[in-house]
Amino acid sequence: MVHDELFIRMVQAVIDGEKERAVELAQEALHLEIPPLEAINKGYIVGIQKVGELFEKGDFFLPELVMGAEAMQAALAVLEPELKRRHQERERLGSAIAGTVEGDIHEIGKRLVCTMLVANGFDVLDLGPDVAAETFIQKVQELKPNLLLLSALMTTTMPEQKSVIEALKGVGLRDRVKVMVGGAAVSPSWAEEIGADGYAENAIEAVEVAKGLMETS
Repeated sequence: MVHDELFIRMVQAVIDGEKERAVELAQEALHLEIPPLEAINKGYIVGIQKVGELFEKGDFFLPELVMGAEAMQAALAVLEPELKRRHQERERLGSAIAGTVEGDIHEIGKRLVCTMLVANGFDVLDLGPDVAAETFIQKVQELKPNLLLLSALMTTTMPEQKSVIEALKGVGLRDRVKVMVGGAAVSPSWAEEIGADGYAENAIEAVEVAKGLMETS
């Protein structure tokens, strides 16, 4: 019963976007010797999923989504070292590499997508903003991810998404990774035009598209 009450408070901390509270509850879970995997799955993951549901319904907006994601990330930073110490890991749906294309320094939306993917069971390497096509290719060759996420906020940097896809073709990697594109200026028709496998308008939609791509890979 004590554990269940703690999980409920973890869920609420994420919904409320209370980063410090989420960390305190994670530390309390470790003190009570609650398995970290159980705390993550029954507390923080449930919380961020509820935040996503509220966002989809229009009850939450981008600031609440960001705060919820940050609260969950802060809690994971406390619990995951203990997971590693126990040689345990969360269930993984797949792996992804993400980055904002060269010439574009915007990354708030991309970071949120990465956080939501991690919350839903993906391993994600975020390369940050202003990433050259050569860097994407190098990391795909090195890490062999299931997904490659290319973000572009501006119309002037959108062509870089196409350049990365063409670069993948040039080195024979295009068929080995599913490519998702997104960003304020990006549209479904643009994604289709450049040969991307998926498009998402926001972080919640990105999770569903990523899951769908994993099922077809």
